[in-house]
Amino acid sequence: MIVGPPAVGKMAVGLEIAKKTGYKLLHNHGTIELIIPIFEYGSPKFSILNNEFRQRIFEEVATSDLLGFIFTFVVAFNLDEEKTYMEGIAKTFRDQGHIVYCVELYAPLAIRLERNKHPLRLDAKPSKRNVELSAERLRRMDAKYIMTSNEDYPFFFQENYFKIDTSNLSAEETADKIITAFRLTTHLNENYL
Repeated sequence: MIVGPPAVGKMAVGLEIAKKTGYKLLHNHGTIELIIPIFEYGSPKFSILNNEFRQRIFEEVATSDLLGFIFTFVVAFNLDEEKTYMEGIAKTFRDQGHIVYCVELYAPLAIRLERNKHPLRLDAKPSKRNVELSAERLRRMDAKYIMTSNEDYPFFFQENYFKIDTSNLSAEETADKIITAFRLTTHLNENYL
């Protein structure tokens, strides 16, 4: 699991890890962008479908013979239900005998606002293409939620956990640090998606 605030680089880092390991990647907008043309983001029907789609993917992946799986998403540490959500994801995989690794990425808001305009992000996430609206949502989320763990809001899991500041690192450099920290096996695979 790669978590962190919006535009910190979760998807870009996940793509780099996928390239180097052969793991499959589901970034959080993989399901969001499927549903958002039908139901408004955050609406009850949107939330039900988003959670159900993801859970079914997790269940199938957990019982598959994939080398590994990467999932990226935003966590609000000041919401108790976020811990429950992460524990549920971890349980799906641990129940099948898998090791779950958690990576937390962080960077200041100013850097994330710049990254919010990156072509890779805009290409993969149509709902972010109105950059001004996306930036305003990012600012509102930053004001409302604690999306980087701290002393008052510690990360939910300490086992197999790694926190990294991406401010001055490329996605590839960040991926390399994660691969090294968790001793992930690398398998060069051009067909990683």
